[in-house]
Amino acid sequence: MHIEEIRDYCIVKPGATEETPFGPDTLVFKVGNKVFLLVGLDQVDALSFNVKCDPEYALELRNEYPATVIPGYHMNKKHWNTIYCNRQLPDEKLRSLIDHSYELVFASLPKAVKENVK
Repeated sequence: MHIEEIRDYCIVKPGATEETPFGPDTLVFKVGNKVFLLVGLDQVDALSFNVKCDPEYALELRNEYPATVIPGYHMNKKHWNTIYCNRQLPDEKLRSLIDHSYELVFASLPKAVKENVK
């Protein structure tokens, strides 16, 4: 998976927006003004992204794929994972982790915000 594929996959999700609030080198995807994925634009050798994850599932993934899934870099380690692309996981699994993050964040939004997401 390449960074363009990550962007294309994230931006078509209902209500998804993209920003660079941490500077020009970090692309952030949000739904309802809450982050569901971060990816560094300056990565050359090892592309990775951060996604939110159910804490128990996060631990399972880290144990099963130690070379690919690590505690979220610069994030709450309980709820966020850093996922390395093009290692142990196929693109389909990477997309499912993006979906999981989006769904967790969307589920946490207030009802009024959810109703306005299109």
